[in-house]
Amino acid sequence: MNEVGTLVVEDPEKAELLNAFFASVFTAKAVPHESQTLEARGKVWREEDFPSVEEDQVRDHLAKLDIHKSMGPDEMHPLVLRDLADVIVGPLSIIFERSWRTGEVPEDWRKANITPVLKKGKKEDPGN
Repeated sequence: MNEVGTLVVEDPEKAELLNAFFASVFTAKAVPHESQTLEARGKVWREEDFPSVEEDQVRDHLAKLDIHKSMGPDEMHPLVLRDLADVIVGPLSIIFERSWRTGEVPEDWRKANITPVLKKGKKEDPGN
């Protein structure tokens, strides 16, 4: 239900309603590193200042993926990612490295599949 009590039935509207609720309860204290990030933006970084993203690190993380979890918005099952680690570790390392150095995240990585879990109370209440 929206703020005026109208039942929301369209998925995009539901998503906006949930997003507005989560944004309203989010506090800046939840991200204590933000001030450090803002300070770091003004710094001129040298090549040796950046820790690198090594293929071995990425391979280790891929090997530890929980294959019992569901797919994300990319529709790639963790089992597939784990099994293809030797093939995708190089390109992923490059992408992670570039993201780390530029401070930018690929647009598609900002997407997520969110499944609300109903608690006691009205299922129409976004805060429930």
